[in-house]
Amino acid sequence: QLQLVESGGGLVQPGGSLRLSCAASGFTFDYYTIGWFRRAPGKERERVSCISGSGDRIVDADSVKGRFTISRDNAKNTVYLQMNSLKPEDTAVYYCAAVFSTFRCSEAAFNSWGRGTQVTVSS
Repeated sequence: QLQLVESGGGLVQPGGSLRLSCAASGFTFDYYTIGWFRRAPGKERERVSCISGSGDRIVDADSVKGRFTISRDNAKNTVYLQMNSLKPEDTAVYYCAAVFSTFRCSEAAFNSWGRGTQVTVSS
């Protein structure tokens, strides 16, 4: 059974950093594109960043370019989201999601989701 578990969220001051992890199990990990999405209070869920199965293709939302970095370690079945220079507007529940094979980064394409981890950026 495909399972995704996020971790690494927490409370951080503006300008600080966090690294989120998405641990996967139950499927052939390197065949899947993994995406990070987030939902801020009162807003729709939005795309943050996606990475292809081999790690050679990455798409980042404009709002996080230059601050967030997605990466994956297929030997550990884990995808990471390094978040630097955090802003209060980055406060959200962050979700990872998986889709088989073809690289894509639209929310509608992903059919397996984790439960999310809360990130709060506040002084």
